[in-house]
Amino acid sequence: MSLIADRLVETEPAGHPAERAGLAVDRLQTRIIDGAEWDRTIAGFDEVCQEQMYAFAVTRWPSVKQEPMLFLLDGEIVGGALVMVQSLPLGLARIAVSKWAPMLKDVSRPDAEAIHAGMVEAMMAEYANGRGQMLSVLPRASINPVNREYERLRARGFRRGSELGFPNRYIVNLRLTDEAQRKSFQQTWRRQLNKSEKAGLSFEHAGPDRIADFETLYAAMTDRKQFSDHSAYETVPALMQIDVPELRPELFFVRHAGELVAGALIFKAGDRAVYLYGATNDKALPLRAGYFMHWHVIRWLRDNTTATWYDLGGTDGFQGLHQFKKGMVGEAGVIRPVPPVANYASRPLALLLGTGAFAARDALYALRRAVDGWRNPRTRATQTRHAGEEAAE
Repeated sequence: MSLIADRLVETEPAGHPAERAGLAVDRLQTRIIDGAEWDRTIAGFDEVCQEQMYAFAVTRWPSVKQEPMLFLLDGEIVGGALVMVQSLPLGLARIAVSKWAPMLKDVSRPDAEAIHAGMVEAMMAEYANGRGQMLSVLPRASINPVNREYERLRARGFRRGSELGFPNRYIVNLRLTDEAQRKSFQQTWRRQLNKSEKAGLSFEHAGPDRIADFETLYAAMTDRKQFSDHSAYETVPALMQIDVPELRPELFFVRHAGELVAGALIFKAGDRAVYLYGATNDKALPLRAGYFMHWHVIRWLRDNTTATWYDLGGTDGFQGLHQFKKGMVGEAGVIRPVPPVANYASRPLALLLGTGAFAARDALYALRRAVDGWRNPRTRATQTRHAGEEAAE
């Protein structure tokens, strides 16, 4: 293991979950490793996700320093967090940001809660106490009604920070039989699926060498819709070329009369698969190709991965997309919000500068959305009506 740093976690407060579970603090170590080793290591984590991949982050945010931090208990890797260290304007300070983290390697461990608490302590010790930076952590949406990871951060002194405008995530239960899954779908969604199955469509799983076909569909869709794409789509080439097969997105297509009419890129590692991007041509909507494609993606993920859940992402405020995803989640899935960002700093100036930077960023994003809506009001209305069939996350 290429070791850049190896530190012991500092003493935790009395009554802390790790202490209550009997996790000796001095047994939990941290190591900051290089990006290639990081991606290979986290491929087997239950809580691995795209945003925590080095190959994704270094492409998405090239000017930010990426620090992949592993956590070990008695020498065994138990979790990790990819931390992005970003300099603020004028070099006034730096902030440490970790999205969808820290991650557990094994969520079924009886001491999983204690390990998560210990990982948070290690991040606080390193970035807030040791370097004097504001630490900003964003846990992923919880399957349970209460987001215990976020509650744990708040109880530890983290302050409520920025939150998404449309935080809900739509999550499908993958561990059902075909019959139970179809029964779970809302009636309208099931009816549209039935119609799609009579439209002469075919489904195929493709290799990464077919990414050019998806890019053609995606380009045609964005040109047709004329919407501003603020997604992380520029990371797709790097993701499709990654030499860790478990982390490489899976590619799926739907054909009609021999022509590709729809495609999807799906992240499939860990316990939660994620819908990354979808693309369609102008023939997909009347054929209901989106229903057909997602149905077969659900079945493929169930039969070919260990994932328990399929995260469809959010809606960005599109009512049509809400109806589409809600119908697919059905009775067996869940709709849960991504919690607000949680910020911690042990020094008042670091907290002031960090929260100010986030406030400026949020204002910029709000302005950008307003400009996009002003430029393309008709396009946005069209997207709202048809987003259920062909939205690109």
